[in-house]
Amino acid sequence: MTDIIAADIGGTNARFTRASLDDKGVPTLGTVRKYKVADYPSLQACWGAFVEDESKDSDTPLPDAASIAFATAIGREVIKLTNSNWVIRADTLAEDLGLRTVRLVNDFEAVAHAVSRLPDENLPLLFGEDRPFPRDGGVTVVGPGTGLGVAMIAYDDGHPHVIATEGGHLDFAPLDKIEVKILDYLRDKFLRVSTERIVSGPGLNYIYKALATIGHDRVMLMEDPELWQAALDGSDEFARRALDRFCLCYGSVAGDLALAHGPHAVVLAGGLTQRMKDFLEQSGFHARFKAKGRFESLMATVPIRCAIHEEIGLFGAAAAFREKNA
Repeated sequence: MTDIIAADIGGTNARFTRASLDDKGVPTLGTVRKYKVADYPSLQACWGAFVEDESKDSDTPLPDAASIAFATAIGREVIKLTNSNWVIRADTLAEDLGLRTVRLVNDFEAVAHAVSRLPDENLPLLFGEDRPFPRDGGVTVVGPGTGLGVAMIAYDDGHPHVIATEGGHLDFAPLDKIEVKILDYLRDKFLRVSTERIVSGPGLNYIYKALATIGHDRVMLMEDPELWQAALDGSDEFARRALDRFCLCYGSVAGDLALAHGPHAVVLAGGLTQRMKDFLEQSGFHARFKAKGRFESLMATVPIRCAIHEEIGLFGAAAAFREKNA
């Protein structure tokens, strides 16, 4: 067994845990500690809070190795989180955190590592044909959160190779007159409208406000968590209408990404997708996913699964450690 610290750093929350990896690289997670990113000026400060909280509950020294997933592109000397003010210097991070070694991965790269190791019961089929991941070919992993995460698992003779992408920052492509008007509404706010402006946690609120503006409707303004709850439980009809549109856009984007990666299989991941799973199955998601012109019959067969795991980011971050530290 290999013991490490796994961390999942998003735009809203930072999660930490001790993790143990078996000889196949499958993690077992310990107690998960969650912190609000906005409450701390830096990763070092948040890490210090985690270390302090761990020391209160355990006399066992913390491992001196870590695997950390970040909600941004990895590979630069200075890493700026996409949706927060934290800045990380990759070359000094291990020293800054008092570690012997540290592995850095993109957050959805970590999710893809998790997907490649989850058992079948954690990957229920939502749409398409019930067939296994390809022996050779790409699997698209996508999910809305603070932004829109996208990664690919490229299978080569049955062996998974995880590839990080920034597919959530592709241009949004409207498919009907309403989406053209939503795009125009957002263009008044942003120079460029990417897919994650619409297919993300905050995206539901943009759709909600855009639809109200387009129709000159009076609506109650809500914060994102309140709006999501109202949309999912049906307590606000207009919020539910916005969620209907969200699912259409989600389906369109997921279908485009599947075409780009090779339409073999798609996995929808993340906490929001798990919350909206039942609604998603009754929505227009799959109709939009399939609506790819000459490829419609092929897209209808593509297996679309939902990744079910309470801490998929941490599970994946831990799993990713073994890839570069065998």
